[in-house]
Amino acid sequence: GLIVTGIEDKLAIVWDAKTGANLFSLKGHENWVTSARFSPDGMRLVTGSSDETAVVWDVVQRTEILKLAGHIGWVNCVSFSADGGRVVTGSTDGSAKIWDSKTGVCLFTLKGHTGWVTSANFSPDGLRVVTGSDDKTARVWDSKTGAEVLTLRGHAGDVASASFSADGARIVTGSSDATAKIWDSRRFHNTIQQMPKPVVFQPPAKH
Repeated sequence: GLIVTGIEDKLAIVWDAKTGANLFSLKGHENWVTSARFSPDGMRLVTGSSDETAVVWDVVQRTEILKLAGHIGWVNCVSFSADGGRVVTGSTDGSAKIWDSKTGVCLFTLKGHTGWVTSANFSPDGLRVVTGSDDKTARVWDSKTGAEVLTLRGHAGDVASASFSADGARIVTGSSDATAKIWDSRRFHNTIQQMPKPVVFQPPAKH
């Protein structure tokens, strides 16, 4: 397995998860690398940067495939859809963007937050995106239209992370208010008790 880290010297570094060996570095950003995610098949990598772009890389060839330019602030967070066909980015400009990961075309700009977008993730079925923001809310979007379908309010601090459960039925948010909240994404209300952050749903165990 592989691990990727982003650092202040404009590089993304890929490591061997078993040995800890530094395998290679990816150079292409013009400022800090703020976030990085592998595609589901592990063949590509997307990185976000304070240079206001995201870059999609070929992990095997160790080359840049696409540069995703369009934000007017730092790209704080990046993530692939489950099928690898799209990328979502979140920025200090208060927006998130959904991109075609093969062509680099921006499909939708998700506008509604009044602060930085700190987290952005697709639902497992790819039909929705959840974003977190320092405006103290998380928002759910229709990834096929770009429309906002839900605002999750209740945190007293910045929402630093937001993601779906493996079945897409719930959303977990983590906040600087020292709590996490689990929401029923279908009934659209907070249903389960608060717990200390951070919380991340894990995929179901394989038998």
